[in-house]
Amino acid sequence: MKLVVPRVHACAKDARDDLQTENNSKSEEAMERIGVMTGGGDCPGLNAVIRAVVRKAFQNNIKVIGIKNGWKGLITTDAMDLDLNSVSGILPKGGTILGTSRTNPYKNEEDAKKVIENYKKLKLDALIVIGGEDTLGVASKLIKENKGMNIVGCPKTIDNDLSGTDFTFGFDTAVNIATEAIDRLHTTAESHHRIMVVEVMGRHAGWIAIYSGLASGADIILIPEIQIDLDEVCDILKKRQARGKGFSIVVVAEGSQFKAGQVVTQEERLDAFGHVRLGGIGETLAEEIEKRTNFETRVTVLGHIQRGGTPSAFDRVIATRFGVKAIDLILNKKFGYMASLQGTEVKEVPIETAVVKLKTVDMRLYELAKTFFG
Repeated sequence: MKLVVPRVHACAKDARDDLQTENNSKSEEAMERIGVMTGGGDCPGLNAVIRAVVRKAFQNNIKVIGIKNGWKGLITTDAMDLDLNSVSGILPKGGTILGTSRTNPYKNEEDAKKVIENYKKLKLDALIVIGGEDTLGVASKLIKENKGMNIVGCPKTIDNDLSGTDFTFGFDTAVNIATEAIDRLHTTAESHHRIMVVEVMGRHAGWIAIYSGLASGADIILIPEIQIDLDEVCDILKKRQARGKGFSIVVVAEGSQFKAGQVVTQEERLDAFGHVRLGGIGETLAEEIEKRTNFETRVTVLGHIQRGGTPSAFDRVIATRFGVKAIDLILNKKFGYMASLQGTEVKEVPIETAVVKLKTVDMRLYELAKTFFG
């Protein structure tokens, strides 16, 4: 059976018309010097985008300036020249050679002004913003304010929750890492006759949980889109035990909730974009399962392991295609747009439509997954 991820094409006609009108007025500007930045959480494939941007820019006689540590680099004017030597050998490397941060310049009015001022100070003709919901959200605000910044985007997040694209790079690698980890936990769970709870990343959307759970044959998959029913979970586990299955694998996304709006957090302090630090749902769930079933239960939190290491071939390829597309957008003066994977093609959508809402798990896919629960 072929799993089809729903595409989100929320490209409003008025947004396209406004961007086209603005872009036409800039058609005579020469693109000689551009910036590129990586913001938000790191993920495998960022370096592949940077490499593609530099290689494609070089072929078009465009100089590339790397902005360090996301929006923070434009606030502090922390930048570096990027050339062919700078990006040689970085394709298979995880992380980002430019560094990253969860900096929100709109938390401080002066910082927002500095971003615009330093864009001009660096004499940039355009800026490529590589990021997810928060980083591209800042880009969308800057575009709306029309402060003279020519911006294009590349979608990045292991959570795969960014609208306007079928897949973000980083997601495939994270799923592969989680799947391998769950495969390994199967053998120890079976040997010790235990229930293994595996906590994976996914703040608002359960894409990693659903894909890695399906791929590894997990017995229960819990996602943020649906509240956890402990009675149902324990009933499934008891039925497995009754038919001779002495072990079970439960995959849970970190943003899953027992009750609406009640996520389990490590601390209440908010980051620059107003997010709490998630973590602990796996431990809480394991305790409840053991208390209700008397089955020995252990928890494994994969955490940042999912973000690190070598990107998969799939992520390297789409990241490379996104980087090339970003330069094409700049050359064609299509500012305000983001590279987007739609089916097998890389197209463009307005950044505004990509960040207006999160892409959550299609319930048809979740219903398919439930076929294998227990």
